[in-house]
Amino acid sequence: MTAFSQFDLDPALHSAVAELGFETATPIQAETIPAMLSGRDVIAQARTGSGKTAAFGLPMLEGIKQGGKAVRALVLCPTRELALQVSDAIRSFATGLPVRGLAVYGGAPYPPQLRALKEGATVVVGTPGRVIDHIERGTLKLNQVELLVLDEADEMLRMGFLEAVETILEALPEQRQVALFSATMPAPIAKVAKRFLVDPINIKVESEALSVDHIEQCWVRVRQHRKLDVLQRILAVDPHEATLIFTRTRRGCAEIADGLSAAGVPADAIHGDLNQRARERVLNKLRARRISVLVATDVAARGLDVSHLTRVINYDYPSDSETYVHRIGRTGRAGKKGVAVTLVTPTEQRKLRYLERAINYELEEKKPPTLEQIARLQRQDLWAELEATSTASDLAELKGWLEHAQQGSQLDAVQIATAAVKLLCRQRGIDLYPPPEPSKPPARSKSGPGRPASMAAAEPSAPAKKQLNKDPIPHQSGRPEWRKGRAEGSRKSRGERPQTPGELFMSIGRDAGVRPADIVGALANEVGISGQDIGRISLFSNKVFIGLPGELIDKAIADFPTLTIRGRHVHLSRAWPRDLDEQKGPSFKRSPYSSKARGKSKGRSKSKQAGKVRGGKGYLQRRKGFK
Repeated sequence: MTAFSQFDLDPALHSAVAELGFETATPIQAETIPAMLSGRDVIAQARTGSGKTAAFGLPMLEGIKQGGKAVRALVLCPTRELALQVSDAIRSFATGLPVRGLAVYGGAPYPPQLRALKEGATVVVGTPGRVIDHIERGTLKLNQVELLVLDEADEMLRMGFLEAVETILEALPEQRQVALFSATMPAPIAKVAKRFLVDPINIKVESEALSVDHIEQCWVRVRQHRKLDVLQRILAVDPHEATLIFTRTRRGCAEIADGLSAAGVPADAIHGDLNQRARERVLNKLRARRISVLVATDVAARGLDVSHLTRVINYDYPSDSETYVHRIGRTGRAGKKGVAVTLVTPTEQRKLRYLERAINYELEEKKPPTLEQIARLQRQDLWAELEATSTASDLAELKGWLEHAQQGSQLDAVQIATAAVKLLCRQRGIDLYPPPEPSKPPARSKSGPGRPASMAAAEPSAPAKKQLNKDPIPHQSGRPEWRKGRAEGSRKSRGERPQTPGELFMSIGRDAGVRPADIVGALANEVGISGQDIGRISLFSNKVFIGLPGELIDKAIADFPTLTIRGRHVHLSRAWPRDLDEQKGPSFKRSPYSSKARGKSKGRSKSKQAGKVRGGKGYLQRRKGFK
């Protein structure tokens, strides 16, 4: 155990470290700080979240503590989120020093960065692309740089920044110090280190196998079409402070966030299509605990450091073991424990075995939570909440009103409490006693292929069939009475049919800032429709279609002809076939080459018009592949 007081640092740095609450250095800090203070080049390999920023930030500030307007230290990061995180950390370390820091990254406007560079910055933290832009503009000069830090070099290689990193290294003065930090060490990164670093000290405090053993890891077998449902169950049955969900694509990221929001889960998404202001707004919501679930792509989550992030869920399987290590490294920060859950489809189970061998860790398989488990926890939570509320000091007036109202009513206290709990559950969209899980299909009968045994048992014998066919009893539909009875019996054996589905239409959409969560909240809180009854929500720029059982649509329109959503009064109506056709889009329009369209074109006959379209030399050449 090495204390920060043992390092030969400036008193201002010691004071800043003490104010931040740091007392004992992590293993990577204990070995890297003395090496960098000696002026040697360093190759440090350690897992994400091990304290690498302080490991290079403190000795870097010690070397440039006199300050100055020229850029004396440069830190390269793969993403803007990581650049902002490193810049904030260095700024907090340098509170008592005349050192000015600046973060430069893509997606941010140029004028503030140009103004700050002109005024002078001692430390520049940036992404390779924006750093190259400033070098080519002549606004960033590297002729006085004394130290370069490559943070998470393996991720810069993965994102295609290796050539830009080499260009920046070639632009540095010959006399400089280089520190390379990476969770893994692929061959191209090792080649760059061998070319540009001089007699480096290699520091590897943890092997790759140990880089994930501080995190509880498990996997859940699930089919692709049930992933969202299983994800919602995991979030409901095992709540955490904050959860980060990884997806492979930007589109999937947004769809999952919308699906969780529609189910009442406070979630948001961060991906490459968002500008910097929108990304910062989402991250601020997560840090302020206004949302508990963040859905992100691999690139967007780089550099994400949230203290209360306790769980990572791999919704889409990671592309390789290095990606897996980086993903789950977002939790279990600074020595804390974390949880990582990976959803694995049946076709991905072989990849899981390869992953376990690569990280030398066997993931535990867990079953998806059942509806009964979720309901049991909800009942426990609700009862605990009721007990806590019953001890409040401001219940006297409410209690008096209930006692007075009960005198003129035939309801007892239990009936009133039951009705109140039911209203509360309806408002929150929870079901304390859900229906049983769907059972397996009925056994097949040997008497007929693909037919349930119950139907085969109820079938009349062959002679009876013959007699009935000879003398059927007619009814209104013209079918034999015995067939009518058989159909009704088979329907009863299969159970009741589900309610007739339909769609509710509202003339409001994304242009008004509406999200699926707003729709679900309005229907649940004002109309009283349970979240389990709400189906697919198709949100467009100026309209929305909500899947609901037909009976609930009629009741909602009758009881609440208008709703208030985002401060606007919206009229409710049933989505008729005309609206549904409009929802399908232009792909359902009649082709101009259909027979009906050809027959009506410019008064020509069907045969002549068909010859115009399908006959002729040009048509035959196209069919043969000629231009």
